[in-house]
Amino acid sequence: MSIDFFQSYSDQASDPARRAFAIIPNDTTELAITPKALLVGTAGNLVLRAIDSGGDVIITAAAGQIVPVRASFVRSTGTTAGQIVGLA
Repeated sequence: MSIDFFQSYSDQASDPARRAFAIIPNDTTELAITPKALLVGTAGNLVLRAIDSGGDVIITAAAGQIVPVRASFVRSTGTTAGQIVGLA
């Protein structure tokens, strides 16, 4: 087991992610875990809703880009980016 020198510290939104998980865009299902950011593997558009927003937005992301948004939804309709990873 590795040593985690930061184990006793509380996790903040601005801290590095402690979890990474695949995101499969879906028009109606809210993300099970609210990410701190999204890592985009394949360039394209992300259609998402931020946790405190009332509507969706389109973000154009490059391959390998980290999008620092706490999203509640990543929609399948209109999302052309691929290999999306949630960082939490």
